[in-house]
Amino acid sequence: MEPTPSIRIDKWLWAVRLYKTRSQAAQACNAGKVKRANKSIKASTPVKVGDHLDVPSNDGTHKRHVEVLEIHEKRVGAPIAREAYTDHTPKETLERAKEVRAEKRLSRIQRKEGDQGRMTKKQRRDWKKGLFSHKRDQDAL
Repeated sequence: MEPTPSIRIDKWLWAVRLYKTRSQAAQACNAGKVKRANKSIKASTPVKVGDHLDVPSNDGTHKRHVEVLEIHEKRVGAPIAREAYTDHTPKETLERAKEVRAEKRLSRIQRKEGDQGRMTKKQRRDWKKGLFSHKRDQDAL
């Protein structure tokens, strides 16, 4: 009887593209965020075909519930990576995560459009000439 193939959990998470880097996968495991059977697992824990894992997303918006279907030693392309696991995450969770990402994107855009803090040398020259109005001037009125 041949042994069942297994691989370190951090290496598998990286190989199937659930994390961008292996160190990010290891940090998530060692922080207790990746779970198997509702128990935190370390980065060195072996994972086998048939294991069910709870894996947080890179941006922290949701947790994915995945079942291991294939073991890959090396990083593979996205189409092959999607075949290595089955995602059992509820659709409501994915939709909510999509909304949260959209809100974050919008707030990032608004933050860039707002007051940029201290004026640049060019803005200060234009302001002295009366060509440029700084947001702080409008707030003072």
